[in-house]
Amino acid sequence: MKRSILKQMQQVVSPFLLCISVSLFAGACNKAAKENNKKAEVPNVILIMADDMGWGDTGYNGNTLIKTPALDQMAREGIQFNRFYSASAVCSPTRASVLTGRNPFRMGVFTANAGILRPEEVTLPELLKEQGYNTGHFGKWHLGTLTDTEKDANRGRVGNIKEYNPPALHGYDAAFVTESKVPTYDPMKKPKGRHIQAGWDCLKEGEDFVPYGTYYWDIEGSKVTENLDGDDSRVIMDRVLPFIDQSLNEGNPFFSVIWFHTPHMPCVAGPRHQEMYKEQDVLTRNYAGCITAMDEQIGRLRNFLKEKGVDSNTMIWFCSDNGPEHTNPGSAGPYLERKRSLHEGGVRVPGLLVWPGKIQHAFETDIPCVTSDYLPTITDVLQIEKDKTPYQLDGISLLPLIEGKMKQRNEAIGFCFDNQVSYSDDTFKLYARQGEFVMYNIAVDPSEANPIENGGKEMNRLKEEFMVFLESCQNSFKGKEYGTQSYDKLEQKWKNPLKKKKK
Repeated sequence: MKRSILKQMQQVVSPFLLCISVSLFAGACNKAAKENNKKAEVPNVILIMADDMGWGDTGYNGNTLIKTPALDQMAREGIQFNRFYSASAVCSPTRASVLTGRNPFRMGVFTANAGILRPEEVTLPELLKEQGYNTGHFGKWHLGTLTDTEKDANRGRVGNIKEYNPPALHGYDAAFVTESKVPTYDPMKKPKGRHIQAGWDCLKEGEDFVPYGTYYWDIEGSKVTENLDGDDSRVIMDRVLPFIDQSLNEGNPFFSVIWFHTPHMPCVAGPRHQEMYKEQDVLTRNYAGCITAMDEQIGRLRNFLKEKGVDSNTMIWFCSDNGPEHTNPGSAGPYLERKRSLHEGGVRVPGLLVWPGKIQHAFETDIPCVTSDYLPTITDVLQIEKDKTPYQLDGISLLPLIEGKMKQRNEAIGFCFDNQVSYSDDTFKLYARQGEFVMYNIAVDPSEANPIENGGKEMNRLKEEFMVFLESCQNSFKGKEYGTQSYDKLEQKWKNPLKKKKK
């Protein structure tokens, strides 16, 4: 009797359990399929930045000397931003804006080698890592030090814990980075007895050299010692491509930040690229040569993506961190002044976007855009919830522009550097040095040849808006949004950009 009942129960329960098992298995498969489909749909993201490259240093912007065929091809195939701005007139602040979508004054990155990318800030690699991306940073870092156990670069030294701030603290899975600048060829070396600050002809075989003093570090905080000779842009790209390959093999989208050192001083080109410019003086042939070498690596990257079949679904952004250095042969094109200036020549930089699957018809735009726009644009593309970026953003989403739906920006861009400020909307630009304001109609006077000293209502409007913006930056700097841990640790003081310098 008991056996009969047990047998009947087994006949009923076994199919039931089998049904549950099948349902669970099917559910798991559907979930996995949905995840794979989602990963296949989201774009890979690559952010490329040159270092101290002027607006006029590319062929597509009219340079007839420097060969940039890969960048010129990007301009022919994607979006060419004619009014693209770095968020600052020097290196580190612009880089902080790229990763946060915020003005660098909000986090105390007032200039190069000042402050850090605060750990409290929400960064692109953190946001994308949550979305299943593999995240990697390659080349220059310059948002804090990479060691506190030895002398390295500008700020790395024994015991400097408060500025120790490697990429691992900001959402990156992989890194191959330097704290700051290196020579653009043989990056770990400088010739013994014949080097100059601006650059030099590359080392000859057997020539004596000394260490340059800035090192490459990986994500674990270990110093890299292999494959560091030759063109620095190639050295960097040799790390980028395996990272992308690994991501693809794992079935994950990738976020890759590639910050070349080129053409920041010291500019050094290898023999092949020097030969292209052999009729030029030593600075020009090395400056132009290292840019062409970088351009080749950008072309190498694009070819690799095509070979892997992912070029269509990969957005590649390109810009520079500021205008050209004063002591190198770089060109700001028709624009006023250079690096360290908030006039157009210091912050209007080459800007490009290719995304073949989305941008199938190339076009140019005169709408003002800025490096702070990267984060809100990418989060908009990925439909990341607004509460994931709870702090004040200074950039806007350029997705409507990419889709051909944006006619003008409608939101001004604020800049602060040293004792200068600038505030630009679609038509007008407010500029001040040491608190003395002028205005330009930047839409019709991009070379800033005709300052408007009495701008009337428009000037007063821009001043009022700028003062609100500046106060907001100061509140962020002092920790209003996320507390004072970094503010207290770094012991920085607010740098008022309207303050007049003492003579």
